[in-house]
Amino acid sequence: MSNKRHTIIIAEDYTILREGLRALISADSDFEVVAEAGDGQEAIKLVEKLKPDLVLMDLSMPRMDGMDAIREIRKRVPGTKIVVLTIHETEEYILAAFNAGANGYVLKDATYDELIMGARNVLGGKRYLSPGISEKVLQGYLDERKTVKRQTSWATLTQRERQILKLIAEGYQNKQIAQDFCISVKTVEKHRANLMEKLDLHSAQALTALAIEKGLVSHE
Repeated sequence: MSNKRHTIIIAEDYTILREGLRALISADSDFEVVAEAGDGQEAIKLVEKLKPDLVLMDLSMPRMDGMDAIREIRKRVPGTKIVVLTIHETEEYILAAFNAGANGYVLKDATYDELIMGARNVLGGKRYLSPGISEKVLQGYLDERKTVKRQTSWATLTQRERQILKLIAEGYQNKQIAQDFCISVKTVEKHRANLMEKLDLHSAQALTALAIEKGLVSHE
């Protein structure tokens, strides 16, 4: 079994916090703090030079904030894992951090054990969220991903698929739709299945709600 220590860079603008984190983390035989950064630009340079296993990243820093630094590190050194360590606990910050490329998110009022647990999880290839962060936030992240997918998929619908979606929303049955377009019921079923798969919607009610939202049919 390898005794190699995981290398860590701490990016935090408050010197006293950096020094405290360094002392705590260095006390664990599995970790080695190889550098500290006081802002996002310095963090990017150090990560490019040292290619650490993990960066602990504050979000609010001078010159370049943590969010922009995460994006740059993810592009330049994709193998380095990133754990955000911050006071910000709103959904807006959490979703933005994960979308930028963070692998974990820990609040600054967390315990030392929780921080180390987060680091170990992320280094093991998992995502990590502080237990103090509501499950609703994670659900919001997943829902947002679905919404983005659905909006992208909407643009890929063919004219015929939109026409059939409109008729489904107006309550037409497969047989009636087939007669209207002079096609087989099987072809209508195929179009319906394609719509559900593309839009990630799985019932006529959900398709109807989307058709109303997109203005294909009136809800009155």
